Amino acid sequence: MTTTLVVDGANVVGARPDGWWKDRAGAARRLHEELLVADIEHDHVVLVLEGQAKGGVRPGRDAHVRTVHAARDGDATIVAEARAAVERGHGVVVVTADRALDARVHGVGATTLSPTWLLSRL
Repeated sequence: MTTTLVVDGANVVGARPDGWWKDRAGAARRLHEELLVADIEHDHVVLVLEGQAKGGVRPGRDAHVRTVHAARDGDATIVAEARAAVERGHGVVVVTADRALDARVHGVGATTLSPTWLLSRL
């Protein structure tokens, strides 16, 4: 089965107390670069960025990572990406610690893992 990992960029970046709030775009760029070289056992990785973080990474595909800029609501974009991947028959995992988002993505057939899980693999 093809698998897709959808990354809640704001939530993952926020899980590291490394000063990300001083440079949200730079933090998003670092996360993107780490995802490019990480050994993650998923066929597709979708990084969803919102707000100021969008300035750190252009939208589109780089190798196995596709970056999506949320037009407004990052959570709605994450749910839409998860739903689309489930509809294509993929097994979908969303990386987030947001409880409300967790419930929403479970509702479309995805599962969740914590930012700590992802950060331990970067």
